[in-house]
Amino acid sequence: MKKTRLIITILILVTVCTMFSACGKKKKKGSESSDPSPEVTEAVNEYAEYANRRVSVSGTKFMVDGKELWLCGINTPWQKWNDFTGNMDVTFWENTFKALADNHINSTRIWVNCNGLGIVKLDAQGNVTEINSKHFDNLKTLFDLAAKYEIYVMPTLLSFDHFKAGNQGATYWRALVNDKEKVSQYCEKYVKEFCTRFKNNPFVFAVDIMNEPDWVNENAECGQLSWDVLCTFFGEVSACIHENSDMLVTVGLGMNKYNSDKYEGNKVSDANLKALTSKDNSRLDFYSPHFYMWMKQWFGFPYDGDPANYGMDMDRPVVLGEAPNDDQADSGLTNFQKYKALYDNGWAGLMFWTEPKKDDGGNWSWYCFDFTAEGAREMYKVAGEKMFPLK
Repeated sequence: MKKTRLIITILILVTVCTMFSACGKKKKKGSESSDPSPEVTEAVNEYAEYANRRVSVSGTKFMVDGKELWLCGINTPWQKWNDFTGNMDVTFWENTFKALADNHINSTRIWVNCNGLGIVKLDAQGNVTEINSKHFDNLKTLFDLAAKYEIYVMPTLLSFDHFKAGNQGATYWRALVNDKEKVSQYCEKYVKEFCTRFKNNPFVFAVDIMNEPDWVNENAECGQLSWDVLCTFFGEVSACIHENSDMLVTVGLGMNKYNSDKYEGNKVSDANLKALTSKDNSRLDFYSPHFYMWMKQWFGFPYDGDPANYGMDMDRPVVLGEAPNDDQADSGLTNFQKYKALYDNGWAGLMFWTEPKKDDGGNWSWYCFDFTAEGAREMYKVAGEKMFPLK
């Protein structure tokens, strides 16, 4: 009997020890000793060779690995409009990145969602109901091409076009932005996912939350939403990006009118965004107003001096996020002279506007691209070490 009890006791002890040992090998959720999942490890390692290419901000300058970066840039906003819904033309975009690299253009701004509901799907109340999964697949391809050619990309997430009467879902987008709970849904379901997927690719250097929200505020056809409503949206989205990535954040305002205390007040100041959201991470890392010649008589000429002369705060980098690349007759300046004027006067970069065009043979190109390419090649002779600081 004692022998039987002894055997049973030994078996129990062996079983308990085995269970304890097995449990000890399991990773506890949230434990510091937990190894990352294979998926996370793969995502990190995929861009390991570019780890030192991450762009940061120091004062009024962009920095890469301790060296200044000056954005000699362009806008290549779309090919056919809403390109990234599953029908991306990979050859076109590879040719675009190659052309930028060949001509010393180091950065571009791309609208990854031009308008409508084909990417972020909403119901009539502004609830996010679905995200087009093919969208993220296309963006992975796009941003991998950016890394291949070492071109910094600033994706623009939304535009005033989303809110414009006659466009699919215009009233749905107005309903979303007007409701803080719906904004939180958008941040959680789209913005956070965007950051999670692409935060390890340093060539996705910054996010432009919305293209020219000025018109959403001013124009009846876009809803005339208040600046408090729009800036609450910007504050929530910027906080989400900062909490989930190292990407920089901006808003591409159409005019310095709303980006300057010299005119209507800086609507996107840190103080305003934080007051509306009560979040410390609600902030823009740099400013990126747009300029076209019709603005000159009202709001000045950016090529005349530094950002302060143009009414901008000089507490962070200021980039001219859009400017025409074909207006020498009106401005009196070549694209090289425009690049150099901003470079000499302490701006952090210039991104010329261009649009795609298709010739009679069905071939795609960028409108007046040669003007920008020539200007960038000349700038490279002047500032190549700041345009490509790690080469």
